[in-house]
Amino acid sequence: MDIKINGDYITLGQFLKLTNFISSGGEAKLALKELAITVNGETENRRGRKLRISDVIIIEGSKFHIV
Repeated sequence: MDIKINGDYITLGQFLKLTNFISSGGEAKLALKELAITVNGETENRRGRKLRISDVIIIEGSKFHIV
């Protein structure tokens, strides 16, 4: 699924909220420990990770592409 962002980047925590994996920013830390998340093929657990255009994120088997 393509996700359009405004600006140069979005953090992984913001992305989780945008895609409804979490309902508030406070849940991000826990979600990153519990969810299987990869960014461009590498396991990721930092909520501040900057996601940029063309990045591919897979969360629990759901694939997203930043455009």
